[in-house]
Amino acid sequence: MLDVMGVVLSGGQGKRLYPLTKLRSKPAVPLGGKYRLIDIPISNCLNSQINKIFVLTQFNSASLNRHIVQTYKFDMFNGGFVDILAAEQTPDNPNWFQGTADAVRQSIKHLTPFDEVEYIIVLSGDQLYQMDYRSIIDFHKKSRADITIAAKPVSAEEASGLGIMKVQQDGRAVAFIEKPKAGELQESQFACSAEDPRFLASMGIYVFPKQLLVDILTESTAVDFGKELIPQSIEKHKVMAHVFDGYWEDIGTIRSFYEANLALTGVAPKFSFYGNMPIYTRPRNLPGSKLNYCTIHHSIIAEGCILSGAGITHSIIGLRSRIGNGTTIKHSIIMGTDRFETVEQIEENAAKKTPSLGIGNHCTIINAIIDKDVRIGDNVSIINAHNLQEKDDEHYSIRDGIIVVPKGSVIRSGTVI
Repeated sequence: MLDVMGVVLSGGQGKRLYPLTKLRSKPAVPLGGKYRLIDIPISNCLNSQINKIFVLTQFNSASLNRHIVQTYKFDMFNGGFVDILAAEQTPDNPNWFQGTADAVRQSIKHLTPFDEVEYIIVLSGDQLYQMDYRSIIDFHKKSRADITIAAKPVSAEEASGLGIMKVQQDGRAVAFIEKPKAGELQESQFACSAEDPRFLASMGIYVFPKQLLVDILTESTAVDFGKELIPQSIEKHKVMAHVFDGYWEDIGTIRSFYEANLALTGVAPKFSFYGNMPIYTRPRNLPGSKLNYCTIHHSIIAEGCILSGAGITHSIIGLRSRIGNGTTIKHSIIMGTDRFETVEQIEENAAKKTPSLGIGNHCTIINAIIDKDVRIGDNVSIINAHNLQEKDDEHYSIRDGIIVVPKGSVIRSGTVI
């Protein structure tokens, strides 16, 4: 795989994941208690022996850049790297990235100097899956494709939010529709087969010969892969679909993020961190978690936590979380904190009647996402008491019935949400 380079698209604004993306980009959103979304495509690359990786960033990229720099370091003999290519204004182009294809176009001058690289695999920075990219590269070479797209069978309900391909029996794509509207798909035309009513959706993973990618981006003005460049390329080039039937989730909304995270707590989740393809993240050297008089069911507890007399069910408790006595947490994601508070700081907070980092005593949190560095006092109820579906408040938001408390918020004792 020395002739393959990975390019991870990580510059999206992530509006549908707001307020989790209020202060960070979507690929920097925490995942599974201790990881970030960007760790998934980078780890897939490393597990596939791809060690030349560029990450393209733009919106709210500070925390993402910091995480990548602190996590992915190679020795001088390895020859590998994970480098950040931030959007930049130049004398030739004063514009920021206008879309996924435009991001690669503006970065192409940084990708071409590697003479040993013959293929570029373009990846998304906000999906949850495990794939050995060696299989799609091998398929690309054997099929003599110009472009190969990773594709996944999806139901008609899922198809409306994805790019859908019409594929011949030999795997060649002959038509492509991005996020089709109701009635736009006809089963006889786009269904996988007469026996399989599902549709083949693009996973946003593309394999190009390096020179062909340079030529296409130079000749075309397309700014987005799915909406423009791929449909245009199907008419001119041999575009093949490589079918992947494993677990794959596009983390595009608060609901999908919430459900994908809580699914990790299952006995045998479809996505597992416990297999032979490790997911890498920043090493933090934290102590083991302390659980005193707690009741915990179907949950994940990350390192560095101190839980005292808490009842936790079907939840994820992130790094350095502190949870007080008598607190109940159900079906929730607690992202934890970026630092520990000292005893002196906790005493100072008490004197000022300000909650310390973490969750206080006798709280109830149900169906919620508590972002990092949140301070929640005692006797707080975060339960969506009025069963609202959508709301924006100074200290919280509700999306699809899920309460989201943004990073750094302070919820005073006795508050009911």
